[in-house]
Amino acid sequence: MMLAAGFASLRGNWAKITSGAITLAAAVLIGAAAQAEPIRGAGSTLAAPIIGKWAAAYENARADGGDYVSPDWKVDYEIIGSLAGVLRLDQPDMDFAATDAPINADELRKAGRQQFPIVMGAIAVVTNLDGIGPGSLRLTGPLLADIYLGKIQSWSDPAIKAANPDLTLPDLRISVLHRKDGSGSTFVFTEYLSAVSEEWKTKYGANTLISWPLGADAEGTQNLIRAVHDTKGAIAYAESGQAQRASLSYALIQNKSGKFVKPEPEGVQAAATSIDWAQTTDFFASLTDRDGDAAYPISTAVFAVVQVSGRSEHRYRRVHDLFRLAFAQGAGDAAALGYVPLPKTLVDQIEQYWARQEPVGN
Repeated sequence: MMLAAGFASLRGNWAKITSGAITLAAAVLIGAAAQAEPIRGAGSTLAAPIIGKWAAAYENARADGGDYVSPDWKVDYEIIGSLAGVLRLDQPDMDFAATDAPINADELRKAGRQQFPIVMGAIAVVTNLDGIGPGSLRLTGPLLADIYLGKIQSWSDPAIKAANPDLTLPDLRISVLHRKDGSGSTFVFTEYLSAVSEEWKTKYGANTLISWPLGADAEGTQNLIRAVHDTKGAIAYAESGQAQRASLSYALIQNKSGKFVKPEPEGVQAAATSIDWAQTTDFFASLTDRDGDAAYPISTAVFAVVQVSGRSEHRYRRVHDLFRLAFAQGAGDAAALGYVPLPKTLVDQIEQYWARQEPVGN
């Protein structure tokens, strides 16, 4: 009986131990699930379509055909414009910002951040003019600056006619449109205006937010595109792929070599290859108004700005993981959406940059 009682006692203790182990294991799993969070980014509207594609591909790749999807494999990207995206990095739940306006090395170092390009594209000058289709209108940099300065106000202005002798231009007021929110597209466009017009450079300069001398504004790229559709005589600027998917007409822009160039991948590639990326710090470089017969003058790169200081190494390394997969497998998606994927040499330089990155202030 004592032996039987001993076994009963042992069984009781084992049940308690087993129950405790199961409870502990469940707690660990629940805790891990609670700690797992999506990669959180915000910023550029220009980059939003391709980041959405890459986010879906990343989740599928990490699930590897399984039914279980960890929150760690998801990407939450908020489309709020480049300026707001960079400002959001001050919040502890944010992992990266996407911006068309690169940040200089001193500012990055001060904030404990890193920066690298993720994709390239063109800012198209779009119009709404009856009978004038994509690539028919020609504009020079000084003409474009004078339109946005209000010095040229009609599509029948002699200066525009001189650049387009074969077009029948309407006697119609030019309706100038621009972004209202802090936008990397605005930075790239005004950076170009500053390069081709001393007056624009002196009075307004290049920035994500501008005190425009005239015109109507719209919040975000899609609202700006909608405003162009709805306004006869309109002129605006927008990421080329989004503008073409919206069936907007675009202008050819004269580059530094005097050639009129389309906002297409070949022109962006020509601008990008004129930069020696190895000589930059944190890949800080501008693609606007570059030399070369084929270079499109309002080209840009979209940069990921990643918070390192104050984040665990796991947090910022998984951002690298997202973009490593995008570079390796997402070039076709980028090209299909009208972007220019990064050349392999530049991808190699970015991965070396990641490898050199030391945790800062963690």
